[in-house]
Amino acid sequence: MRAPTIPPRAHLRWLALALITALAATLRLVDLGAVRLDPFYDAAVRSMGLSWHNFFLGAYEPGGSVSIDKPPVDLWLQVASVKLLGWGSTSLKLPEALAGTASVPLLYAAVRRPFGALAGLVAALALATLPVEVVTARSDTMDAVMMMLLVVALLALVLACESGSTVWLLAAAAALGLAFNVKLLESIVALPGLFVLACMGLPRQRNGASARRYGRLARQLAAAACVYVLVALSWLGATLLFPASERPYAIGSTNGSAWNAAFVFNGSERLSGKTTEVGQAAAIVAKHGGGVSRPATTDTAPAPPSPTRLLARSGELPAKWLGWEALMALIFGVAVVVSVSRHHHSDAAPDADADGKQRVRRATAIGLFVWLATGIALFSAMVRLHPRYVESFVPAVAAMYGIGVALAAGTLAKKVQPVRTTVRVRQALAAALTALLAIPLVASIQAAQAHTSDAGNVGALSGEEQRLLSSYLLAHQSGARYELAAGEATNVASLIVKDGRPVLMLTTYNGLPFTSVAKLKRLIEQGQVRYAFLDSACGPRPSKTVAGCAPAALWVRAHGTDVSAKAGLRARGVLWRLPGTPREVPA
Repeated sequence: MRAPTIPPRAHLRWLALALITALAATLRLVDLGAVRLDPFYDAAVRSMGLSWHNFFLGAYEPGGSVSIDKPPVDLWLQVASVKLLGWGSTSLKLPEALAGTASVPLLYAAVRRPFGALAGLVAALALATLPVEVVTARSDTMDAVMMMLLVVALLALVLACESGSTVWLLAAAAALGLAFNVKLLESIVALPGLFVLACMGLPRQRNGASARRYGRLARQLAAAACVYVLVALSWLGATLLFPASERPYAIGSTNGSAWNAAFVFNGSERLSGKTTEVGQAAAIVAKHGGGVSRPATTDTAPAPPSPTRLLARSGELPAKWLGWEALMALIFGVAVVVSVSRHHHSDAAPDADADGKQRVRRATAIGLFVWLATGIALFSAMVRLHPRYVESFVPAVAAMYGIGVALAAGTLAKKVQPVRTTVRVRQALAAALTALLAIPLVASIQAAQAHTSDAGNVGALSGEEQRLLSSYLLAHQSGARYELAAGEATNVASLIVKDGRPVLMLTTYNGLPFTSVAKLKRLIEQGQVRYAFLDSACGPRPSKTVAGCAPAALWVRAHGTDVSAKAGLRARGVLWRLPGTPREVPA
């Protein structure tokens, strides 16, 4: 029996997809190790690799007393990467870069099925070259993994609409639930559009009573909703299986609960702008001589909320990274929705197969448009916006751009005769519209060459200050369990990364006390902690939100001895020898 042959055009499509995927991999992987890391999450990766308890609960420091403010699902991938490849800048960012690369062929598959190879290839190329996605995939954050899961959900949903399979529908719901476990409410930006896609695209009985026609659809959607909720809340629910004494205190929460950190700190307060950036409030003041710890800031502030925010020329998210392409996708999207709707009304009695294909096309187009519009509206209006947040709708931008190019080329070509000329016109127009992607490609290359990162810089100590601090502490411990007591948890991240030792947190976030004076005294008496690092001073007007004004920090300053100069630190009032600690503790 002869093996089935692949049509010549199919070979070309696969070759084109391979080249586009290779381009995506190149933009995301070349010189990846030179991109700045995120100390806050890297500290968690270091701590999580020390025990299964720390691994599962997302411990931020090796002692497991506090955890990061999000589920650790993405960090599990980073822990696995460094375990396999060794600790390093490239291995820490590799899961994100690979996820961003894998999203390209996955998006091609999702768009090609209802709209053809041309739309799929252009969508894949748009995602491969989109600068904001390239920057995010090269950064030490979890957004690229979340974005990939959203594309997986889109593909599974398209397959469910084509086949009517409940299994594919539940797979899409599970992928969305995993995306929630990676980046919480950011992933929900895709939900309205994907819900519309499911409602419009899933097949239903053509004849019979309304209840019978829509009954199966309702049962399918209900099952998908249950799967989504179960998967989305699986990790948060699992944390409740541990006794309260064994659960780390979630940084950012007001009561230690991971649920509070997920839905308040990373939910409602993010949208309103009430929450300050983790670690930002405790930036060291200028009088300390240059700053031992830096807040998570970027070179330029984001443009303020407005309808044209994504089209701003400057700021953290300049138009060349996303805005002009999102605008083009929105314009194309309107045309695509009008086209599929008009085609639907013009077909009075299509056959079942054609009706199914048109139903999926219409549902996919409208669903993607809702997803796109949701993202544009949200990110134009929310108070604080980082480039990485828009990962939650960049698949819709790229997909709608690809579909729009294919539609525009096909529509114009139909007006040209004869047929051979029609094909050539279609190819020429598609090539011209695709060539516009050279603009984001250049911006992506420039961003990669500049080692641009959108990761935070929370808890980053300067190289010299960290070396001096680490050397002094390691030489004066004499068996103490904790390397030091930290005035604020988030500002010693890079020290945790370097030394991998437990740290006693005096506060968790926004000056919220974590260790009482009584407990601190008891640990000092037991010889478990000998030094404290206080990088936030309490001003003349004490504030409960300033870590330096916490009771334990005030007690250290009142009773401890400033040894910053002995450690060689330029700043004063930063490193303190706790009372009862010998002046020179042997190494």
